[in-house]
Amino acid sequence: MIMKIIRAASLGRAHELIIKHILEKGRERRTENSEETLETDEIALRVENPLEEPMASAASRFGRSFLDCYANDLINGSDAVFEYDYHSRLFDWGQGLKLNEADIHADQIAYIIQKLRDEPVSRRAVAVTWNPAIDEELDDCPCLQLIQCVIRKEREGEEEGDARLLDMKVVFRSNDMLSAAGANMYALARLQHHIADAVGVPVGAYTHISLVPHIYYKRDVADIPPFCGEGTLIRPVRIVCAACRGCPRGEGI
Repeated sequence: MIMKIIRAASLGRAHELIIKHILEKGRERRTENSEETLETDEIALRVENPLEEPMASAASRFGRSFLDCYANDLINGSDAVFEYDYHSRLFDWGQGLKLNEADIHADQIAYIIQKLRDEPVSRRAVAVTWNPAIDEELDDCPCLQLIQCVIRKEREGEEEGDARLLDMKVVFRSNDMLSAAGANMYALARLQHHIADAVGVPVGAYTHISLVPHIYYKRDVADIPPFCGEGTLIRPVRIVCAACRGCPRGEGI
């Protein structure tokens, strides 16, 4: 099966399109935590200009102030305590591991920046979040698994030294596309901007790959109507409308 690719002019529009795809094409699956989801096969969202507005869909429950705070916490860290957080996994990977009797503290974002400064053609500017020694036992383990940044020419046929852009590609093992993906994409695009500025090149395309994209259609049922427009923008599968019953279409099921 070929991975589906959704291309959009903005992150906000990409979020709306993946919600539409899952609500209309998804299949039921119960998680290992016994939660009801609707999911589809793996999918890639590609946005050529991730800093273009709207960076967040107006249908999302999260306002801009929340998204800015979330992005700031990812890039700069916060005092909040979680089982894991993406800032520590990206900027201080190690989580108790040792090398030659010394604690490991790997700033993977600093590595990406330096790698692309030194070797602009490198394909090794990669950061990971998964730590088997920790995550195999966590109830709440990282969904984001990998980030890769690559520098590409702005247009095919350009000579070396011409305008270049920094593309970011991210991989999620599993992704709550309704309530989490919008914030994920917003924060990661801000991280992309942070890296591009440090490398000294403009921001390029953002590609968001989800291996198991899903929606908690019962748990987050209140978040669905703003996206579906009471059945005028999206026509969800019957089980979603039966759970929601927020419009005449649902009431008739």
